[in-house]
Amino acid sequence: MRHLTRRSALTVMAAAAATATAEAQQAGAPPVIPFRFEDVARRARDLAATPYDGSVAPLPDPIANLDFDAYRDIRFRPERSLLNVPGRPFRMQLFHLGFLYTRPITVNVIRDGVPTPVPYQPQLFDFGRTKIERPLPVNLGFAGFRIHYPVNNPKVLDELIAFLGASYYRFLSRGQQYGISARGLSVNVQASEPEEFPFFREFWIDVPAQGAERITIFALLDSPSVAGAYRFEVYPSNETTIEVAATLYPRRQITAVGLAPLTSMYFSGENERRTGDDFRPELHDSDGLLVHLSSGEWLWRPLRNPGSKTATAWGDTNPRGFGLMQRDRAFESYQDLEAGYQLRPSYWVEPSGNWGEGRIELVEIPTSAEVHDNVVAYWTPRVPYEPGQEVSFGYRIKSLDTGDWLHPGGKVVNTFVAPARASGSVEPGDRTSRRFLIDFAGGNLAYYQPDPSIVEVVPSVSTGRIIATSLVPNEHTGGFRAAIDVKLEPGQSTDLRAYLRSGGRALTETWNYRWTVE
Repeated sequence: MRHLTRRSALTVMAAAAATATAEAQQAGAPPVIPFRFEDVARRARDLAATPYDGSVAPLPDPIANLDFDAYRDIRFRPERSLLNVPGRPFRMQLFHLGFLYTRPITVNVIRDGVPTPVPYQPQLFDFGRTKIERPLPVNLGFAGFRIHYPVNNPKVLDELIAFLGASYYRFLSRGQQYGISARGLSVNVQASEPEEFPFFREFWIDVPAQGAERITIFALLDSPSVAGAYRFEVYPSNETTIEVAATLYPRRQITAVGLAPLTSMYFSGENERRTGDDFRPELHDSDGLLVHLSSGEWLWRPLRNPGSKTATAWGDTNPRGFGLMQRDRAFESYQDLEAGYQLRPSYWVEPSGNWGEGRIELVEIPTSAEVHDNVVAYWTPRVPYEPGQEVSFGYRIKSLDTGDWLHPGGKVVNTFVAPARASGSVEPGDRTSRRFLIDFAGGNLAYYQPDPSIVEVVPSVSTGRIIATSLVPNEHTGGFRAAIDVKLEPGQSTDLRAYLRSGGRALTETWNYRWTVE
């Protein structure tokens, strides 16, 4: 019950601070210093100096055993929205505890620099068909919260960003539907130890000033390995952007930490046909990982639903950016009127300052259904974090559509995998040989279509051998289709790369693919 006592204490402290502020102003004393990111960092440092306490008190009986439908029936009453200040377009609603969300968090609202916890009140919620016969405690807490803003229509408040569960958050730009998620931090995604899920214990939401075009959210992160302070500056627009600042305080050595982690779902696509008798051709929230290395090279890695857990890494120093992208925006690729996969956002991360040496990691986990997030991408530093160390970093994360404007070169628009057809080199049904067809389009490729002889495909493999290549114009995409036949030995894996070049100049990003003979 420690967290309930702590929450009650915070309520008293905040009320006392507000009273002290008013008395000080009446007495002509200097004003109280407004709540700042440094206050969260101090709490994180103090938290890291104490033993980790991850205990969670059982939920009261009325909500302890809610199933999905019963939980979904509990809705925040829009007329009770917080931050409801005339002339200011931001509103906040809270998520109730129950179902999968059993860890209570504290949510504070900062007004005039003074934070005040939001007390739980059942009157904030419409419980629908869910019957709550017994009164719930006033210090129950909440599961998370969401911010509303007129993203698509000046007269309609849409959901802009939501924090719910561990350190997960999702946000939207104009015309988008939820799909991919971001996280505050990941630990041991690809390690011998079990994965650890840091969580946000407490939030502080600053009431935006009159005419403000952003909203500021502070968060306190905790886990067995680390405590941390976060600031999210959210700028809603047709391409919503969040400026993230974080300071971490490790409790112990962390060798597998993930900064700016992105989590998504990939079940099937044109390169991974797993839909069976499903009428929908493709099922994914993201279809590729885009990487911008410090060298200036752009890499495109189509996602896969592998037969076993697979991790791929790209070493670099001070990367320029990475993101899980949903490039395919054609409804015909999905044919899903409800899910709207063509409207799922792409998340693009750009580091602020120097991140040093490390690697971008992509982890792909096999899944048998589209309901599971099975793809994770993040940056992990080369040097482990040590206990007592203070680690500060920042980045910008954007919610985009295709993100085609990120670089001017040709893009990979399709990846197909088929039996190899190299004459005399492949036996029918030989699974150790495959043909990879890559459609490159955009950039300046249309210029070269009248004379394809001056364009060449540049392929390479880490293992195995290339037994044939070809390159032909593709009038349907306005670019070129490259075909690469590759031969491996049974049980081998290889990393394939290919890009288009004319003379000594690269015309496209680099296609990168992992293939294992299974």
